[in-house]
Amino acid sequence: MGKPTGFLDYERKTAGKVKPLERIKHYKEFSIPLSKEEQEIQGARCMDCGIPFCQSGIMIGGGVSGCPVNNLIPEWNDLIHKGLWKEAVRRLLKTNNFPEFTGKVCPAPCEAACTAGIHGPAISIKENECSIIERAYEEGVIVPNPPKVRTGKKVAVIGSGPAGLAAADQINKRGHLVTVFERHDRLGGLLMYGIPNMKLDKTLIDRRINLMKAEGINFEVNANVGENVDTKELLENFDAVVLACGATNPRDLKVEGRDLDGIYFAVDFLKETTKSLLDSNLEDKAYVSAEGKDVIVIGGGDTGTDCVATSLRHGCNSLVQFEIMNKLPSERGENNPWPQWPRIHKVDYGQEEFEAVHGEDPRKFAVTVKKFVGDNEGRVKEVITVDVNWEKNEKGFMVPKEVPGTEKSWKADLVLLAMGFVGAETNLPSLLGVELDERTNVKANYGEFKTNADKVFACGDVRRGQSLVVWAINEGRACAREVDNFLMGYTILP
Repeated sequence: MGKPTGFLDYERKTAGKVKPLERIKHYKEFSIPLSKEEQEIQGARCMDCGIPFCQSGIMIGGGVSGCPVNNLIPEWNDLIHKGLWKEAVRRLLKTNNFPEFTGKVCPAPCEAACTAGIHGPAISIKENECSIIERAYEEGVIVPNPPKVRTGKKVAVIGSGPAGLAAADQINKRGHLVTVFERHDRLGGLLMYGIPNMKLDKTLIDRRINLMKAEGINFEVNANVGENVDTKELLENFDAVVLACGATNPRDLKVEGRDLDGIYFAVDFLKETTKSLLDSNLEDKAYVSAEGKDVIVIGGGDTGTDCVATSLRHGCNSLVQFEIMNKLPSERGENNPWPQWPRIHKVDYGQEEFEAVHGEDPRKFAVTVKKFVGDNEGRVKEVITVDVNWEKNEKGFMVPKEVPGTEKSWKADLVLLAMGFVGAETNLPSLLGVELDERTNVKANYGEFKTNADKVFACGDVRRGQSLVVWAINEGRACAREVDNFLMGYTILP
């Protein structure tokens, strides 16, 4: 460790941001990276604490603590402090195939488990990671490295999200021939169409895909397996098949008036905006627009935040975001100690932008929707809500109870349902003869990833349910090992 007292000598410093009132004028990323010298100082803050909880990736208290891909965080923090950036990226890529993605969109459970964070600000691990990979690209360190020997075995990967890409990358490194099938017109899965451009610039995805192509991976777009790609032929032509097609079945809100026009799933709203942005810089108008509308966002997670930020950029008239859960405390409670994931109130980029424009946070907590009200033409015009209290039921579970007399009406031209996902789409698993679990996810044990169907494996959200990008990479890598073992009788993949 180059600077034993670094965490005491230097203050935590993170990348700057374009001011909210400026950044809502465009869809570009808005972070302003630190200089090389400033980032090296941030690397010096790492304590090399002996037991690096930051890289543990274990489940504690119902959430992940530390990095699910077990990044060698203290090692590459120390390397960038010493100015050894090339060595740092080599260490980083040993565990993470796509640090340029996680460095942008991961919520950083590593920082929540940082030892320095017990009594002070955590190390800026996420930004250190991002700076390492971006500098490596800038300096030409990242170049195609195709396998020197091919095994002749062929593997089909269905889905080009982070799990599918990680599996494909690892399987290709082993020398197997990989073809990735993506049903949409662009590669990247939810990285491409589920995350807005201002959070993850799509050129970063294209840059990585082009590298993977140069390393010998074949990609097929507009290839919807089960529709225009025959599943029987797929099984006949490939030695193994990996299902990595995500948990893309959105959670619905089945209340009165749900069939009114103007109510959309958030994932469709976000996808259309991104596709139109990439196709024509929004000039084709081929997306649901929030311009001039009174918008209601139902759901308080990352997707809800993305809907807030996107609606602001469209030019919405007003916006309210409903969250059925109570507002979290500003600091950890006694029942939420370090190194658990901190269950505390946070203001994300979308809420920050809304407050800059309208002077208040758009979120209303402990609220649920009772019904939608439409006009004479069948379009939504109002949302009726009621407040809830969270109480224990007879089984001891916390459930929401309506508070009498708290019904309220809200104007609405556009309603976006951002309540997460409830499992995988079932058509493809059915065609492949793959069993599903009680949550309609593909049934395959973690660590094995083998389904009941011969030579069919599953990883990522399609197996575990909706989760983080970093978990998808973890599963893709682990699944690749099992595929390699299945094909060769042993594996040398990490």
